[in-house]
Amino acid sequence: MDDTGKLFIGGSRKPDDSLNKSEYLELKFGNRHGLVTGATGTGKTVTLQVLAEGFSKAGVPVFAADIKGDLSGIAMKGEAKDFLLKRAEQIGFADYDFEQFPVIFWDLFGEKGHRVRTTIAEMGPLLLSRLMDASEPQEGVINIAFKIADKANLPLLDLKDFASLLNYMAENASELSTQFGLISKASVASIQRGLLVLEQQGAEHFFGEPALKISDIMRTNPNNGYGQISVLAADKLMMNPRLYATFLLWLLSELFEELPEVGDPAQPKLVFFFDEAHLLFNDAPKVLTERVEQVVRLIRSKGVGVYFVTQNPLDVPETVLAQLGNRVQHALRAYTPREQKAVKTAADTFRPNPDFDCATTITNLGTGEALVSTLEGKGVPSIVERTLVRPPSGRIGPLSDPERQTIMDRSPVLGLYDEDLDRESAFEILATRAKQAADAAAARKAQDELQSAPPAGSGETTGWTLPGFGDKDDDDDRSRPQPRRSGYQRETIIEAAMKSVTRTVATQVGRAIVRGILGSLKR
Repeated sequence: MDDTGKLFIGGSRKPDDSLNKSEYLELKFGNRHGLVTGATGTGKTVTLQVLAEGFSKAGVPVFAADIKGDLSGIAMKGEAKDFLLKRAEQIGFADYDFEQFPVIFWDLFGEKGHRVRTTIAEMGPLLLSRLMDASEPQEGVINIAFKIADKANLPLLDLKDFASLLNYMAENASELSTQFGLISKASVASIQRGLLVLEQQGAEHFFGEPALKISDIMRTNPNNGYGQISVLAADKLMMNPRLYATFLLWLLSELFEELPEVGDPAQPKLVFFFDEAHLLFNDAPKVLTERVEQVVRLIRSKGVGVYFVTQNPLDVPETVLAQLGNRVQHALRAYTPREQKAVKTAADTFRPNPDFDCATTITNLGTGEALVSTLEGKGVPSIVERTLVRPPSGRIGPLSDPERQTIMDRSPVLGLYDEDLDRESAFEILATRAKQAADAAAARKAQDELQSAPPAGSGETTGWTLPGFGDKDDDDDRSRPQPRRSGYQRETIIEAAMKSVTRTVATQVGRAIVRGILGSLKR
């Protein structure tokens, strides 16, 4: 079959169950986003695999989350099984063959893939507040913390850096409140407790360096030109759904910021699959939902296609749903009023087919069968068709641990992200400055004792302030500490929080830092 410039999805059936025609997704509309929905066990994961294989074969890099581990099989050649061969025969897929695809495995915890990290600064105040489920006053304090870090040239790389800055803010709340607005010690304490919770949930693995480079998820295989498929191991990550959703939203924001405008290319530059998409919108504040809508609407001009995968079309807000041009609807159940509403919503979003009623058909679809409508012509949705989804060429099901390790050992990013990089950041700068202040106070005290007559008004305090926030002697000491040895073991957040040392930094640099649409810090 001639599928140049197209991604083969499957074969549609006539009302008498005979073969109608082949269904395709035109690559030039691949960046117009899409939606894959259906109840559990109806074939969403296999459809995701089929789409990922099709994009990869066309030379388009793919990023997808692997919630259950089943998607990992795409890295190995499929096996000829009766039900696969039968499906290929049913849809007239004469040149069906098995092959493996180039895959890079990623894992926030570094267990089932290469480590993937970002910094606190790159995450930005909005997404960090979302991750911590911060209240409005707490979100205000988080925004102030980022402003102070910007003004004082204070690198925020990991959770411990942020905890150190919060300690300083709590101890100098009165002075800072006059410049930035009210800083409540109670709000700071709540945020500090939230950081401890994040650490216990494993979020400290996500923050640090080396940070993920967007170019490393946009690779093509040099041997066959296939797009690399980046598979994020998300089974353990899903134990913290908010971290999962925040991470993927951060990745979208980074793509939006870093990629250039390309208009409507012949095929996407990257396709991004957001599985369990409802987690992104659960309890999300209105401002976050609006910005997600804005990113989805604008990121297509960067050549990025975003495909939401979820059980129910009602999981996605209408404003976002309206941006999704390519749709694959698997079976839905209609036992409750909400499920019945979901069926009606799904049916109403399709361009009607006079041969069948969409609402009735959705509840009667079999496993691996779906209603499919894609953009065609000048970007108009095609008439919906009842379609048997083609069988994948890669393996269906998870890889074994040895197979996964073999793939990782020959990965193109091997060694780039697997070791922590520990450079000087806020924690070290603040701790060094506090030590210098304490040493100076101790020296003054010793001199006073020798003279037995301390100058009037002198004290024994070791208090100090950030440069630019009331420190009149800052010009006397502008030296910065040398980077620590790589073998130095950094303290945990709990240890940092227990040491209520006063904080400052060495210099004040007047640089402007521009954050992106979701509050991320541009590199």
